[in-house]
Amino acid sequence: MTTSTTALPDSDDVPDPEPRPDAVRERALGLARRAAPALAVYGVLKLIGFAVFMALANASGAYKQQAAQFAAGDRVWNILEFWDGGWYKKVALYGYHPQHLPPHFTGGSLPQNSTAFFPLYPGMMRLVMDCTGLGVFGAGVLVSVVSAFAAAAGIYAVTALIGGHRAGLVAAAIWAVFPGSGVEWAVYSDAIFVALAAWTGYCLMIRRWVAAGLLALVAGLSRPTSVAIIAAVCLTALLSLLRGREDGVLRPLFAMLVAPVGLAGYLLWVGIGMGSPTGYFTLEHDAWDHYFDFGQHTWDVLGRIALGQFDYSYAFPVEDTIGAAAVLMLPILIAFFLRLRPPLWMVVYTLITIASALGSMQIFGNVSRYLLPVFPLFIAPAVGMKALKWPVLATVFLTLAVTSGWYAGYALFELGIP
Repeated sequence: MTTSTTALPDSDDVPDPEPRPDAVRERALGLARRAAPALAVYGVLKLIGFAVFMALANASGAYKQQAAQFAAGDRVWNILEFWDGGWYKKVALYGYHPQHLPPHFTGGSLPQNSTAFFPLYPGMMRLVMDCTGLGVFGAGVLVSVVSAFAAAAGIYAVTALIGGHRAGLVAAAIWAVFPGSGVEWAVYSDAIFVALAAWTGYCLMIRRWVAAGLLALVAGLSRPTSVAIIAAVCLTALLSLLRGREDGVLRPLFAMLVAPVGLAGYLLWVGIGMGSPTGYFTLEHDAWDHYFDFGQHTWDVLGRIALGQFDYSYAFPVEDTIGAAAVLMLPILIAFFLRLRPPLWMVVYTLITIASALGSMQIFGNVSRYLLPVFPLFIAPAVGMKALKWPVLATVFLTLAVTSGWYAGYALFELGIP
């Protein structure tokens, strides 16, 4: 595979940091027109994979046995609200109840609590419910689908700045068929987070500091791993300040100060409710068995899978094998990614996201889903594949779209726990 070392535009080629309102509107419309083919490609591929996923789930029928556990209906698409979706539904319907937070942890175990799930996604679900009259399930799916298309547009925009229009199309296609992509249209927060991360990165690349900071703030309300994009914003802004670039001081400083507010604010709120500044992490560790273990669990699982032994915690053989394949792809993808000489924010964001996914004790099979936000790793394959003729690209991605219905949908929801 060949890759390009196309550098980002020099500062003279980047739009003025304070464009006129009409220029902003024209630029936005131009970007929307250029991104439209990428959205069409994403939509077609995703529909194909989704149809295969639903057909397989219906043929299995196992979702009906799980439906009662989540108070869901017995229609095949109710599988999209299983597992984490059930918790997001509770928050959207009933909100958080601080008086029901567990007390300060002193030993033993904690009950699972909805405060482990950040408020942005269920808040958007509630807003859509109130504005449209949709039920909680319909609202959740609508927010996810719209967010997934917004993420596809953001991935296109970021990739196009480095590899051009055609590479942007390929990157959007990869987003549609990636091993963890089954959650993109489910009642999960993954799509909305990736959309915010991608557009934050795009704003950094065109030096829209205020927008980048505000988007990172909102991303911080979506999930704890938002620390990756927050760190990317802060370090990029700090580098700009140290270099004394023409962006001045106030805008980069604003981005650096405002980016962590959403994440820090929510963690502080949970900590106050639990009577401990580390309350959220205590809840994750003792109620959800989810914590940073410096990769010990991941290493153990990979070794056992290599031996064909599925006798570890939370073992799901098919899902875990797919997850192991995704992990083994990482060194190759990272090597090609670094060859592009990517901007600082991409390196910071990608490495922190990977460290979080591989360095934590959690259900290993979900690693393909936890790696879904590392869209910068899509760029090098996209740049390499853009030279392929359209019939070849169509064959490759249509085949991947069909098979993704199994490996990115059915295996994730039916054969494991996403």
